[in-house]
Amino acid sequence: MMQVSSFEPIVDERSRILILGSMPGVESLRLQEYYANPRNQFWKLIYALFELEPSEGYAERVSFVKSKGIALWDVIENCLREGSLDSAIKEEKVNNFRGLFMAYPSIETVLFNGGKAYETYKKWVGFEALPNITFLKLTSSSPANTKKYEEKLREWGSIKDFLKSGN
Repeated sequence: MMQVSSFEPIVDERSRILILGSMPGVESLRLQEYYANPRNQFWKLIYALFELEPSEGYAERVSFVKSKGIALWDVIENCLREGSLDSAIKEEKVNNFRGLFMAYPSIETVLFNGGKAYETYKKWVGFEALPNITFLKLTSSSPANTKKYEEKLREWGSIKDFLKSGN
């Protein structure tokens, strides 16, 4: 088992939606980029919501999500894991969400990219302390999730609804 650690959040004062993964996969950790595995559909889904093709460069992708009011982070700060599968995660320690929500009070909605992110947050952080925040579990964008892309896109479409409604 290898000790792995997540990245700093991608967030700024414009952030209204926080999308949480569980822990970056091997390719993301190697490149130090969120959702770096080309088979992960995260960037394709996010850009498709705005009827665009994903930018090639990571810096442009980061600027794009920030400009749309979207922040990215992972539930788990560090853990033991071999490979990239969530099922291999052991001894997880979660990130400091209290600090994040205090620093960025504009965050109104938290969306979980898959079941592991949701279940880990529920277990170690919980939803009760933040009654003004909407929480929603989305289908994972991971290549391990075999759901059809069109189904994922339909579900991920809720992101635009939250951006329009202001929660």
